[in-house]
Amino acid sequence: MLRAVARVDLGAITRNCAHLKATVGAATRLCAVVKADGYGHGAAEAARAARRGGAEWLAVATAGEARDLRAGGLDGPVLIMGALSEEEVPVAVAARADVVAWRAGFVAALARTEGAEGIGVHVKLDTGMGRLGTRDPGEALTVAHAVAADPRLRLAGAMTHFATADDPDPAFMHEQLRAFEPWAAAVREEFPEVLVHAANSAAAIREPAARFDLVRCGIAIYGMDPYGTDAAAVGLEPALELRSYVAEVKRARPGESAGYGRRFVASEPTWIGTLPIGYADGVRRGLTNDLDVVIAGRRHPLVGTVSMDNVTVDLGPDDAAAQALRGEPAVLLGQGVTAEDWARRLGTINYEVTCGIGARVPRDHVGA
Repeated sequence: MLRAVARVDLGAITRNCAHLKATVGAATRLCAVVKADGYGHGAAEAARAARRGGAEWLAVATAGEARDLRAGGLDGPVLIMGALSEEEVPVAVAARADVVAWRAGFVAALARTEGAEGIGVHVKLDTGMGRLGTRDPGEALTVAHAVAADPRLRLAGAMTHFATADDPDPAFMHEQLRAFEPWAAAVREEFPEVLVHAANSAAAIREPAARFDLVRCGIAIYGMDPYGTDAAAVGLEPALELRSYVAEVKRARPGESAGYGRRFVASEPTWIGTLPIGYADGVRRGLTNDLDVVIAGRRHPLVGTVSMDNVTVDLGPDDAAAQALRGEPAVLLGQGVTAEDWARRLGTINYEVTCGIGARVPRDHVGA
């Protein structure tokens, strides 16, 4: 039995993508975002599962991620959504990935890159995120003209990104839409073949006006709730379980402790189980004394400090029942314990939970 493993149900990813395709409708293409190693699920495997669910596009953040998808046998359109340095542009070109631009100087440099013929460019208008893209619609239109005028390049898209699509109050997202729509319409009027896109998972699910030609869904394809509450409520199925096992069981008498700093001290007789998984594997130290672990179908509280390689759980006072759990699988994420649960306890978001599962945790892909 492995000390730690992330079990990824590829069938769940496929079903989530099919659900999203049904939600946005046949006229809108689905782009599966598989950056950050598929949000910790395994990029190439997640990409193939997403394709089976109807995703026509893939998106990543970096040129290296696009290169790795191609090396993993993924063909079809791939969009690099992040900024590209001078050194990264040739990697993107070699991967035959579409890129994002908002400065004419970048377009000129891209066109000079060996092998850039036919590379697709998506021009980005910053309507309120305040990161990449130009805030000036006129400049963005000029960049689109520069791409279209260069015979080596292909104007492929007009895009923006929402800052608050997961907020219960849609006011700022609607403000961004009002800023984006006239510019996108102007681009489309001159270049009818471009793909217009803006929506992330949250916007794709709840805002039909934001769907345009394509939606870029990340968190939702992995079965996590883009609103951070309940994935099942929006028809999504979590794809990942984080597992360990009960490596040791020992009695704790009143006054005896478990873990660094004695943050758990038994007040009555109980049994402590040690699981060989810790913060180096993604079980954040902030979960000290604050997580349920599922063992043999029952929840047991994590007690004591989360250390680099081990955590401890309270198995209860029953001698025979506790000792029978030695060697049993233990589920820290999954079987009703959700990434949203972790996020609420840690004061973070579900994205960070699965992205934080360490590289030394093997991914076991099932359900392909």
